[in-house]
Amino acid sequence: MAKNLTTREEDYSKWYNELVVQADMAENSGVRGCMVIKPYGFAIWEKMQAELDRMFKETGHQNAYFPLFIPKSYFSKEASHVDGFAKECAVVTHYRLKNDGKGGIMVDPDAKLEEELIVRPTSETIIWDTYRKWIQSYRDLPLLINQWANVVRWEMRTRLFLRTAEFLWQEGHTAHATETEAIAEAEQMMHIYAEFAENYMAMPVIKGLKTESERFAGALETYCIEALMQDGKALQAGTSHFLGQNFAKAFDVKYATKEGGQEYVWATSWGVSTRLMGALIMTHSDDNGLVLPPKLAPDQVVIVPIYRNDEQLEAISEVAKDLQQQLRAKGIRVKYDDRDTQKPGWKFNQYELQGVPVRIAIGPKDLEKGTVELARRDTLQKQFVNREEVVGVVEGLMIEIQENLYTKALNYRAEHTTKVETYEAFKKVLEEKGGFISAHWDGTSETEEQVKNETKATIRCIPIDGDDEVGTCMVTGKTSKRRVLFAKAY
Repeated sequence: MAKNLTTREEDYSKWYNELVVQADMAENSGVRGCMVIKPYGFAIWEKMQAELDRMFKETGHQNAYFPLFIPKSYFSKEASHVDGFAKECAVVTHYRLKNDGKGGIMVDPDAKLEEELIVRPTSETIIWDTYRKWIQSYRDLPLLINQWANVVRWEMRTRLFLRTAEFLWQEGHTAHATETEAIAEAEQMMHIYAEFAENYMAMPVIKGLKTESERFAGALETYCIEALMQDGKALQAGTSHFLGQNFAKAFDVKYATKEGGQEYVWATSWGVSTRLMGALIMTHSDDNGLVLPPKLAPDQVVIVPIYRNDEQLEAISEVAKDLQQQLRAKGIRVKYDDRDTQKPGWKFNQYELQGVPVRIAIGPKDLEKGTVELARRDTLQKQFVNREEVVGVVEGLMIEIQENLYTKALNYRAEHTTKVETYEAFKKVLEEKGGFISAHWDGTSETEEQVKNETKATIRCIPIDGDDEVGTCMVTGKTSKRRVLFAKAY
């Protein structure tokens, strides 16, 4: 497999697009703006999905499924929500086709829906209409529901995984008896997302709050995790929203209290999507292809035989399959590639391109010496290991590679996080270095909008773990209680 990837330095965007396709992760479909996630890409998404699903269930959440279509009237019940999504909605107006009399088909004009249906861009409205039937008493609370689904947001400028008209995600929707419980839920989910990003994706994130202008439509508060990609741009990797009682009031969702009164419930919603696939690629990968953290790699180890005849292959296969069984017994995902349709060099390139963490090569000389050649994807280093020691070495490498990728990404973020005091310094750093810029902001949407219009940088978050530090806004000179993080973003 010949690799002709554009380098990151030459054209980062082109490198990314080529890598997604060449690594066999996804491709554009016949539907404009939509993608086909291929088996290898979907296998990575399944790993993400499985770990997140486990974490959700361990915190008491259950999975359900709600309709793809939402009556248009539902959206009008929460004004700020409809304003936030109106321009992205795909609308179903008819329910039937017919022959056009010319050998083709047409929409039947007589089959117009009485009420148009919105293809879900998010499910708050249909879910809260349902919750009205499910919630009657304090005994029904908290209601902790998640769904794995697809959504449609009509994007004009799309990029595989990062921004497509249809994408896969999970969306949690919870109902609580008190404001305190709901806020605690929203914060908990932000922490779960951060734990997943750092411990499984090996991607360090900043936990924070969105500014009012960046909040989810209909939310009183939006919690987020922000990551920094290798090109110095930020990527919002997950959000969790405290919705207050807005949706409960819009859909009349009340519960009977222990004292016999009636109260509106308090709500949250939270989600991550296949956008995490793009984040995974851009955080770790290099000019040779994909680099995957072992915890999310479909194949953590691949064994490639090197041989000239069937007799050699048979002898190598006996050793390779025994090694495969030993590694699998330790919970390591191993593939033995004994295909005779491709040469070893082609296979080496393929697995390097697809980011398999560890590659083991076994040839006739290795059989004689009782060794194998072991190559790690993150550093491209190779070493010969005695066969009796391979399992232990590979077990250690699974941990070491995972930690190395995280440390490397963390160091990159530290090197590309800059404190500035003046607007001129801000613009200079943004132009010459990029990354996160920590600066004082006066808290007004006017200043936030000015910076965005003049530099294309936005406030990514108000860091939760940041220290209070009184200063002056870099733009207006007004008093600022703490720094915020700015960056250009995807």
